Amino acid sequence: MTQIAAPLQTSVPLTAARPDGELPWYKKGPSFGKVVKPEEVMNFSRQASSFITAGVPIIDALGIVAEECGSKRMVMVLADIQRRLRAGGSFGDAIAAHPNVFAGYYTAVIRAAELTGMLDEAFRQLADDMERDIKAKREVKSALTYPAIVMSLAVIAVIVMAAWVLPKFKGFYTSLGAHLPLPTRMLLGFTDFFTQWWPVVLAVVVTMAVLGIAVLGGQRGKRRRDTLLLKIPGVGHVLRLIALERFCRVLAALVHSGVSLPDAVRVSADSTNQRVFQDKLAEVREAMMRGEGLARPIAASGIFPAAARQMIRVGESTGSLDAQLKNAAEFYARELEYRLKKLTDSFEPAVVVGVGLAVGFVALAQISAMYSVYSQVGKH
Repeated sequence: MTQIAAPLQTSVPLTAARPDGELPWYKKGPSFGKVVKPEEVMNFSRQASSFITAGVPIIDALGIVAEECGSKRMVMVLADIQRRLRAGGSFGDAIAAHPNVFAGYYTAVIRAAELTGMLDEAFRQLADDMERDIKAKREVKSALTYPAIVMSLAVIAVIVMAAWVLPKFKGFYTSLGAHLPLPTRMLLGFTDFFTQWWPVVLAVVVTMAVLGIAVLGGQRGKRRRDTLLLKIPGVGHVLRLIALERFCRVLAALVHSGVSLPDAVRVSADSTNQRVFQDKLAEVREAMMRGEGLARPIAASGIFPAAARQMIRVGESTGSLDAQLKNAAEFYARELEYRLKKLTDSFEPAVVVGVGLAVGFVALAQISAMYSVYSQVGKH
């Protein structure tokens, strides 16, 4: 089994955090809420790397970064870190006091890099990783914006027609005593149902929402929620790729920084934010603590594809685990980019087709009704 910098287990007490990566409440400092954006942490990491490379003391660097920071809360966080450093604390412990701003893996990398003298490299790597995450999220949001707008407008149009337009047409058709075609009868029946029974429909929707939140919401329902999401065609595969890419990338950074392998696996598992993966990787860590190495428990977990298992096996055998994990992360990043583009590209035509079918059915019902009415009136 690959053991890297074993003394760090005592020198870098990663177990000070809970299994979810956060400190106990009595050890937390003023984290100032969860409003610090990832972009601000990324910019701070990038600037800190540049200042440390240039030889600027970290306390002075924090002051310079705070002067140019546009977020008041980030300025407060940096001031608190400065205060802790001046009091003799380590940089890793100072940022660990703000778990709502700095993730567990971020703190672990900084703690290890602080001892090995590679803080500039660690900050640069963390900034690159965060930039990748931010870019991926922006691409997904951008791809989903247009379908979301179209769907919202379609829902509003259907509600307006069902509540105001169609009831007026119904009175017109009834006054003429015309026999209406099937599409028109179906549309008017749908309108009548929701007009008369909307309180019941609303109660059913609210009840289902409450039950869904009770079963799937919060931390208690996260395991069920993650299990369900992984079973959705298309979406589940993308979520697996996200978890795999994040795990391999974070584990590579931690191993390269000198964090002991069991602790690195725990922190990397937490970074996936996927309860199914976290449960399986907890079993992997227990097997590692029994001396079974990393490659064998990873293979037995059933959550890693053959390519990742092979890379980890080669890395553990040759002592190049961090390099192999980095290769695996880059491979899954490319695959994730392709799958995300494919998934988001499929949303737009699906929404357009769905809206077109709904509008087309309404138009068909109205036009066929008009034609039927005029035909019957003409015969009389």
